[in-house]
Amino acid sequence: MAGSLNKVQLIGRLGADPEIKQMVNGKNVARLSIATSQSWKDKSSGEKKEKTEWHRVVIFNEGLVNVVQQYVKKGANVYIEGQLSTRKWKDESTGQDKYSTEIVLQGYNSSLTMLDSRGNNNGNSNLVSEKSTLPKDNLNQDTSDLDDEIPF
Repeated sequence: MAGSLNKVQLIGRLGADPEIKQMVNGKNVARLSIATSQSWKDKSSGEKKEKTEWHRVVIFNEGLVNVVQQYVKKGANVYIEGQLSTRKWKDESTGQDKYSTEIVLQGYNSSLTMLDSRGNNNGNSNLVSEKSTLPKDNLNQDTSDLDDEIPF
């Protein structure tokens, strides 16, 4: 395949407070459980139906983890962008391989936007929008040595 894209965009509500854990390397990781719902009217009965999907989200980006830790709580409405990732592990009790697919926010192509107003989980204003970026070393390069003559 010439090119591919692994990108997930979700708008949903947190089903529980975020779980913040420290990894072996000393950095924090955040785990979220986000619900997305769709509703429709059943054609045969006229009854309103609803289906909710639950999504596991893992955040490795330090800036986003800090935002989640400070501002995001159960019931918060959020927009996230990340990538799908599937982990494999062995169940110790049965010895069988298990798989888990998660949305991972890591690197420069991840973002988290809170869609609630401060202290209100049903508002519409944007409290915090944090987009992960390249390391600061790459952003603060000295531009005085750039050549002013453009060859085209």
